[in-house]
Amino acid sequence: MGAAVAACAASVGARVLWCPAGRSSATVRRAEKAGLEPVAELRELLAQAEVVLSLCPPAAAEAVAREAAEHRFSGVYVEGNAISPERTERIAGLVGRSARAVVDGAVIGSPPVGGKATRLFLSGPADATSLVAGLFAGSSVSTPVLGEEIGAASALKVAYTTYQKASRVVAALSYGLAHHHGVDQALLDVAGARPGSYLLETDYIAKTAMRAWRWAPELEEAADTLIASGLPDEVMRAVATTLRRWGTAKDNAELTVEQALELLAGGNNSEFS
Repeated sequence: MGAAVAACAASVGARVLWCPAGRSSATVRRAEKAGLEPVAELRELLAQAEVVLSLCPPAAAEAVAREAAEHRFSGVYVEGNAISPERTERIAGLVGRSARAVVDGAVIGSPPVGGKATRLFLSGPADATSLVAGLFAGSSVSTPVLGEEIGAASALKVAYTTYQKASRVVAALSYGLAHHHGVDQALLDVAGARPGSYLLETDYIAKTAMRAWRWAPELEEAADTLIASGLPDEVMRAVATTLRRWGTAKDNAELTVEQALELLAGGNNSEFS
């Protein structure tokens, strides 16, 4: 997602920097394909950049922000990760000691490649959100603004994640149950009477499994946000636990539906926390 969003900014004329230090060969290939400009040291990158867009796994969000703060980044910092509003506020307090402004961001949609479009929702100071929106004007990334409150964009992302990703897991469990009892085709026939049901998208079970390493922490963030909102968190905790059964499927594009169901039934195969 990060490389795809960055490529959209580069495609409409923005100079987009990235730091290859400590990154994998796969990341290097994605950055090169996206047309990003490498900068050897993070300190140098932060000194040159007017805007930093943080898109990383939820668990790394504060570590990334801490690095920016340690180097006293003075531009606009966009916290674009799938984290709770409370964590976003903490990050804003940390980075805001030196940054000109902090913007709360939420990416909703598929990576903007192959003709697909996505939305980067923004909330924060008007001049800063306007600057960020301008970087993507005319690209496949639209930038709706939700107002000036830090946490608003994060709340939207978590609310959407709560339904969309949990529904994918519930659909996988439903299909796995029917498959185990030999009534999977009958289940699909019943689901076909309700167009748009995730039950009909059986190919997505394998995609869910390969993304589980990212989704489980996102749903823990959702659970934390539910508790902070006075709502029960048990469902999201359970879904996150279920996703951890797919720990060995990380980024396995060759995984089949049958293999994903075997992992799901095989107990705790977690390789991530």
